[in-house]
Amino acid sequence: MTLPDPGTARTLDDLIDRLRRLKVWAGDPSYDAIKERINAAWTAAGRPAAELTGKTTVADCFRTGRRRLNPDLVVAVVTALLPDPGYVAQWHQALRVVTGETRAGAQVRVSAALPPDPDGFVGRDAQLRRIRAAAGSGGTVVITGMAGVGKTQLAVRAAHLLHGSSPYTSVLFVNLRGHHPDPAQPPADPAAVLDGFLRMLGAAGQQIPHDLQARAAAWRERLAGARTLVVLDDATDAGQVRPLLPDLPGCTVLVTGRRRLADLPAAAHVDLDAFSRDEAVALLTRAVPHVAAGADPGAAGRIADSCGGLPLALGLLAAHIRARPGWTLTDHAARLDERHRGGRLDRGVELALDLSYRRASPARQRMLRLAALHPGQDFDAQAAAALAGVSRPAAQAHLAQLCRDNLLQRGPAGRYTLHDLVRAYAADRAADEDPPAERRAALTRLFDGYLAAAAAAMDALYPVETPRRPRTAGPAAARRWLDTERPVLVAVAAHAAAHGWPRHATRLSGILFRYLGAAHPGDALTVHAHALDAARGGADRAAEAHALISLGVTHMQLGRPGEAAERLGEALRLFRAAGDLDGEARALVNLGVVEARQGRDRCAAGRHTRAVELFGRAGHRTGEANALVNLGESEGRLGRHGPAIEHLRRALDIFRAAGDRTGEAWALNGLGEAELRAGRHEAAAGHLREALELYRTLGNEVGEAWTLDNLGALDTRLGRPATHHQRALAIFRAAGERGGEASALNGLGEAANAAGDPAGALACHAAAHAVAVDIGAREQQARAHIGLAGHGRADPALARTHLQQALRLYRDLEMPEADRVSSWISALQ
Repeated sequence: MTLPDPGTARTLDDLIDRLRRLKVWAGDPSYDAIKERINAAWTAAGRPAAELTGKTTVADCFRTGRRRLNPDLVVAVVTALLPDPGYVAQWHQALRVVTGETRAGAQVRVSAALPPDPDGFVGRDAQLRRIRAAAGSGGTVVITGMAGVGKTQLAVRAAHLLHGSSPYTSVLFVNLRGHHPDPAQPPADPAAVLDGFLRMLGAAGQQIPHDLQARAAAWRERLAGARTLVVLDDATDAGQVRPLLPDLPGCTVLVTGRRRLADLPAAAHVDLDAFSRDEAVALLTRAVPHVAAGADPGAAGRIADSCGGLPLALGLLAAHIRARPGWTLTDHAARLDERHRGGRLDRGVELALDLSYRRASPARQRMLRLAALHPGQDFDAQAAAALAGVSRPAAQAHLAQLCRDNLLQRGPAGRYTLHDLVRAYAADRAADEDPPAERRAALTRLFDGYLAAAAAAMDALYPVETPRRPRTAGPAAARRWLDTERPVLVAVAAHAAAHGWPRHATRLSGILFRYLGAAHPGDALTVHAHALDAARGGADRAAEAHALISLGVTHMQLGRPGEAAERLGEALRLFRAAGDLDGEARALVNLGVVEARQGRDRCAAGRHTRAVELFGRAGHRTGEANALVNLGESEGRLGRHGPAIEHLRRALDIFRAAGDRTGEAWALNGLGEAELRAGRHEAAAGHLREALELYRTLGNEVGEAWTLDNLGALDTRLGRPATHHQRALAIFRAAGERGGEASALNGLGEAANAAGDPAGALACHAAAHAVAVDIGAREQQARAHIGLAGHGRADPALARTHLQQALRLYRDLEMPEADRVSSWISALQ
């Protein structure tokens, strides 16, 4: 029997089928034997007895028809059956793909500031001393302990002390969601965390690599030579943490988690237990200093015992005690004893939560229950108001009181979070107290609010695309809102798609298309994939086609032409079947861009021509202009200068009539390039300078760089210095626009050659060729070969080799430069 391949699974039942076959392959051990192997491994890794598994739980992993699996346990089962790291890794990846965790794990919020220093922090002196000593001039400290024991508070307190005594250059905080109670909020993907960290440190979205290993290398490169403090809260395992450790002098990392993470041998470990009785009494006394002990002088100790010494429970009970003026500590201790005798809530945290919850007003209880339904990691007052259906001031008042009651935690910039245990408790209360229809109505209000706010923000950034909606904020404020809420919007898309709000998922995908595509391709893939799932689940063919286009464009931006063409081709077939001219044209123009990027301009021009016709028939004027610009650029590369200029002028007129200044700048740049190819230097200069001014006014740096690159080519033809190319190269590199980088490097090489600097020209063309080969830019490869041939004149064979390479590429691209290169080869011969 062959070893089953988990990578071929597409559903949970597929995975379970392969797990069953693996069990047979491994000799068909009993469920009890598998359980014993798992528990032995977990115990050796330091997992507490309360988290060990049972025979029935193991057997459930092999039962088909399930809606979800515990990935941690399935991986443990696989390890027990075949402890091969490579094979186990295959299962881990298959689980992430099938369960959708790859998408959900990419939803994470990082912060460039620490949470507030905990109020009333007491005790833990020995642990703080050890953390500060271990951190020293840089190092990793892992703080572990059971839920509710105060790991996060200790880490945040220690971070504030470290930063206060010797300030760091940068401070970063992230909740890794290692033990989030909602299955839709799996542990954060370390690649997504690194994406957030790199952005916080100033990296542009286009500069960030797409694979984990490359991101980890870029992360270490950014931190080299800087003092940085990183707090990784609620880690699930060493595999999640390891890529996030910079391992550099001056970089301090504090990690919290429920497991000891023994696989991080270089780290210092601080095991956190519940408070001792004396420490718990000290915390309680400090929190309620004016409450009398009453008849029993040991009442504070009895209360501490009821909480099991857990700081979370003690904090909740302290808030409860402060809200009962006239009660003594003896009264509170007796009340706790009564509840224990009644058989209610024998766990300290649950007891404290229940007391705090029942003390709150019905409106605040409802606010807490509904807040626990929010699919994001955090939220603001406006989201809470939407959930509860109340005004923002009323929501703010409820949230403030819930914070005072320790049922809610304040985050930075007016945001709120729930401790995992509080969220689980409140979600259970919501299931018991709020009918399903009311819970659905609350989430619908929330999702409606996010749709409206996202649409208004996009309208402020791109008003010409959505003239039917009023502008409610300036572009800067709109972008700030989108950047802040981006992780929440991704989580909303996922929840809406999976739980019965398909139109919200598909509309959110359409609204965020341009924003996510500009700098957040990973989130774009997630949101558009959820939209595709929702559309297919709801048999909405139109929404399916639009989601396919969004996915196709994102794959194209990520340099995946095959996947892009496949998605766009599917969309094209759906739009044609529906008779949607506008959608068909949109699919065609994007397929044309894919073709052009692969150097197939003749095919691209055909698609763009058809798109122009369809957009015209559909009455979509700016769509027609977009297709005309793309058509003009392809025609120009094919040497058809007259038609290219005509198409670009038509596009320019349409953009100006529509007030689309971004489109106007794009058309002007294309027109300047076409005039330059035709040898009309004065006309080219006028268009390019106008485009440059517009791009700078709009703050579009990449557009500015492409215009500068064309101005640089004009300078070289007129014998001027290559300053424009140099400025373009700097912008392209900062933005991670590698196609532009190759073009600017070739331009610098051509300028150096014209200025009589062969060594400089050789270096620039060699660098351009390396970039062009890496990204598959065949026109830039050919251009680099021509430049390199010029430095092989002393060696005609070498020059001929470069020219032959250029000739092959230009002929494949069907570009007119092939004739010129062919004549050069003849002259050499």
